[in-house]
Amino acid sequence: MDKLRAMEIFVDLAEYESFTRVAELRNTTKSMVSKEMSKLEQHLGVRLLHRTTRNLTLTHAGKVYLASAKDILVKLAQADSRIQSHTNVIKGKLKVNVPMALGLTLLTDFFNNFMRQHPYIELDIHLSDEDIDLVEHGFDLGFRATSKLLDSNYVGRPLTQFSYKICASSEYVDNHSVIVKAADLQDHNCFEYTYFKNKHIWPLENGIAISGSLKVNSTPFMLEAVKAGHGIGFLPDFVCDKALANGDVIELLEHCKKPQLTLYALYPARHFVPDTVLTCIKLLEQYFASLTARPLTS
Repeated sequence: MDKLRAMEIFVDLAEYESFTRVAELRNTTKSMVSKEMSKLEQHLGVRLLHRTTRNLTLTHAGKVYLASAKDILVKLAQADSRIQSHTNVIKGKLKVNVPMALGLTLLTDFFNNFMRQHPYIELDIHLSDEDIDLVEHGFDLGFRATSKLLDSNYVGRPLTQFSYKICASSEYVDNHSVIVKAADLQDHNCFEYTYFKNKHIWPLENGIAISGSLKVNSTPFMLEAVKAGHGIGFLPDFVCDKALANGDVIELLEHCKKPQLTLYALYPARHFVPDTVLTCIKLLEQYFASLTARPLTS
């Protein structure tokens, strides 16, 4: 029995409370996870888990063992980190959740450079706009843009700020009624971003209810529909700035107040943060600091 591996699996089971979920995270089978736990319990001579068809809970012995197991794994990770720092070589896995549009625009160059600088870090990048639980899905790092307080289960490092822009093509503007105030948008074909928290309410003035012929879960896709003259989009500036600079679209209601969001690098609040995470965040801060078009404001 690989005692260290069994201990890591036990800690994962205590956190996720699911054999299936731990098997998925470890890229193995549910039966293999179960066998590892049975071997550990036989070795210790105690039952660590109560298993039912619906629930997985720790026994009293399991709770006692969990505290020691976590402490051992943290100290081991710290020892590895000290050696890596001494040799200036960072190794390990880094699973990152990246919003689709951000990954296809601002962060493509960043991660290409990151892989070049740290070839021994194994990246596992998931592009998705869904608001998922990073801990539940086993992510070491994620990105969130928000104007609200963050969940206390996470540590958030501010990277940059961005806003939204209302965009349309010149063709659309020339062939439709004039837009001089936010309320005028209600008479136009405005596109809805599926994962936008306010759905069909754009955060302009006291909120403007929009409607249109397109609902889509990708803002880059929405931009293409806007460029083609089909309607109006409410888009993050990092998605549409290039199209605006090229004249593919124009900005409407430029002086209308829009939300200002802070982009955070988000990671689970833990006693020990892996060097892979800290290294990535440090480079992210340097990268966004170099993008003077979107500096952090006080």
